[in-house]
Parts: sequence; structure tokens; C-alpha cells
Amino acid sequence: MPRDWDAFYRQAALERTPAQVVRAYGPFAPQGPVLDLAGGLGRNALYFLDRGHPVVLVEKSREALRKLKGIRGLTLVELDLEGPKALSLLPPGPFAAILMSYYVNRPLLKALPPLLAPGGLLLVEGFSRREAVRRNRPESPFYWEPYELLSSPPGLVLRAFGEGWMEGYRVFAAYQNPRP
Repeated sequence: MPRDWDAFYRQAALERTPAQVVRAYGPFAPQGPVLDLAGGLGRNALYFLDRGHPVVLVEKSREALRKLKGIRGLTLVELDLEGPKALSLLPPGPFAAILMSYYVNRPLLKALPPLLAPGGLLLVEGFSRREAVRRNRPESPFYWEPYELLSSPPGLVLRAFGEGWMEGYRVFAAYQNPRP
């Protein structure tokens, strides 16, 4: 993982291909606003914007936010999601979909259900511990444990889960708020 996200995003171009979990389950999100957490350069946000959803993108990198500034329908929030008061500073919702793509923050994941609209989707994708071992980073906390995402955050139900090899050992889950 880059240590200096501003330097990383300074060199990176806007990317249009959304995460696999977004391509597969994003079409099932009800109409309404979407929250993209640690959204980087907006690849998932742009997917939802193209489908008529307003998007709130939360990112700590000022460089990434600078590159996204001015995109219609996109609200940018500068926030370090690992900061001491981050959970209390999240946008209030309700959101039709919430995304955590290639960002591991277990306390944050557990705090998201109240922000999700009835019938809304929480989409999570990232690398698994198997990929950490392959990359020789077995002690890193930034990888999901095997089958960890099978346990739904409180108040949500698991709708889809998968682990497999696609340019790295990835894991994804789609959770839904079952409230009517």
C-alpha cells in the first residue's frame, strides 16, 4: 500500500473500470445517493454517476479530490477514515449503496448499516490474506481474512460472496439492508 497517497494519485490517471463487485451488483442498487468510502480517483463513483445516482466520495488524499473537483453530481468529502473521530464525521445518509473497494477498515464496516437505506446495498471488495502471503506481507492488517466477509455487519444480510484469483486473490461481498 502506498504510504503517501497524494504522491500516488499525483502520478495516476482517472480510471473508468469499476470494481468487480460494483459491475456485478451495482445495477441492483435502488435509486438514490451512493457513498463511496476511500474512493480514490472515483472509478466506482463514476460508474454510479453514469447511472444517475448522486455520489458522495470520501477520500483523505487532497490530490485525488483535486483531480475529481467539478464533476457534476459528485460531492467530495475530505476525511481520514482512520482518524479518531472519523465515524462521527461520516455523511449521514441514507444511501442507496455504500462502497468499500480495496480499503479494509473493520470498525467502519460495522458502523455502516445505519447509513444504508431500506433495500440498499453495501458492496465490499478487496484482497484476501492469501494475496498478502503471495505479496510477502502476511502481517499486514490491510487484507481480509479467509471467509471474513461471510459474516454480515449487524442489521444486514449477505446477498453474495466470492473469493478467487483475478490478478491477485480477491474477495467480495454484497450485503443488503432487509428493512422494507
